[in-house]
Amino acid sequence: MAFRDLLLHISTYPNPTSAAAIDQAVGLAKGIGGTLSALALTVAIPLRSNFAADALIGLSDMARDEEAKSREARSLDLSHFSMRAAASGVAGEIITSKVDVFDIAAHAATAARTHDMSILPLGALPEEQDEVAQALIFDSGRPVLLFRAERGEPAAAPPHRVVVAWDGSRCCARAMADAIPMLNLATEVQLLTVKTSSHTTGAPVLQAVRHLAAHGVKASVYEVEALGRSVGQVLEAELWERPAQLLVMGAYGHTRLRELVLGGASEHLIRLAPIPIFLSH
Repeated sequence: MAFRDLLLHISTYPNPTSAAAIDQAVGLAKGIGGTLSALALTVAIPLRSNFAADALIGLSDMARDEEAKSREARSLDLSHFSMRAAASGVAGEIITSKVDVFDIAAHAATAARTHDMSILPLGALPEEQDEVAQALIFDSGRPVLLFRAERGEPAAAPPHRVVVAWDGSRCCARAMADAIPMLNLATEVQLLTVKTSSHTTGAPVLQAVRHLAAHGVKASVYEVEALGRSVGQVLEAELWERPAQLLVMGAYGHTRLRELVLGGASEHLIRLAPIPIFLSH
């Protein structure tokens, strides 16, 4: 199996996806050897009739202006995407629709279900794409690659060094299995385990190494003492100290509650990780 059918989520509201992020996503698809479809949804802002609000602040006009900004962002970003994809020889299609502003995340998750992996460039503000990220992770049934182009760390493909955060849990096993096509492209794969005071009964890390070897992935193991730090803090520190191009980890949580947990590790790293993150639930 390989990642042949990728989906790029392009934000049109409240802020557009940057040209740099689109360039990185196209480069990632080219490096993997897959097609890349661009999903760009323009927003519809529903309004209840409120003559007083319209008279005082022009609420209807404000909503229409925001919709127009969304349409303009879609046009500019898709034009840039088409240009970069053509120049890079990356095939794909453009998917667009007008969607209620409150339904963007659900539509993104639905579209992702029929692709091998979705790619979500995160905005400059930490919370900007939270709802879409959580919907893709928990509702699409497919893995998600998150990155921030503004950090200057490109979403490299193929990645040289990949770190797999391993704790032996179900979600961790799911993420590692989903990431095998990416791990096969890497020149170095390391399974990182964080030693904490809590007792775990997950699958042993050496069995994870054996499993990866059965798929042609040679992996090494290293352990780090938590020393009172959270798992997220340990992983973040290690990623700064030992440069890598990709972090693979499981996303723990509950679909209904939209929670990213694992001692806060998933959420912590989505906010602060210096490199792209491959997440699966």
